[in-house]
Amino acid sequence: MPIPPFHLAFPVDDLAKARAFYGGLLDCKEGRCSEQWIDFDFHGHQIVAHLAPGKTGDAASNHVDGHGVPVPHFGLVMSMQDWEALAAKLKDAGTEFVIEPTIRFRDRPGEQATMFLRDPSGNALEFKAFADMTQIFSK
Repeated sequence: MPIPPFHLAFPVDDLAKARAFYGGLLDCKEGRCSEQWIDFDFHGHQIVAHLAPGKTGDAASNHVDGHGVPVPHFGLVMSMQDWEALAAKLKDAGTEFVIEPTIRFRDRPGEQATMFLRDPSGNALEFKAFADMTQIFSK
């Protein structure tokens, strides 16, 4: 059974910067838009950047496998090949990472590649991949 696309609306401080980040750097196709919001195709999922100055960024962080993970955050589970390509692209673009591309839970159930970064409004994103996708919910 195919997974239905999710929808996520999130605040941004500047739509032009959101367009450059999501549409440019992350290659998300732009959908409908107005002076207040932009729809993006986030690998088949609908995310919507809504203009809401001062309402962006994270509120806390939690300790996960030796790193401070920003809360809230959103992102994608990708194939390992796509994750590696994105990590290389982001590094080449000089992206400042919250958590550099790394392997989390090494040699344990749920081992995964992960990286965290922020959009221009300070919203945290995580991109992760599993060498074995059956491990996505492993305990």
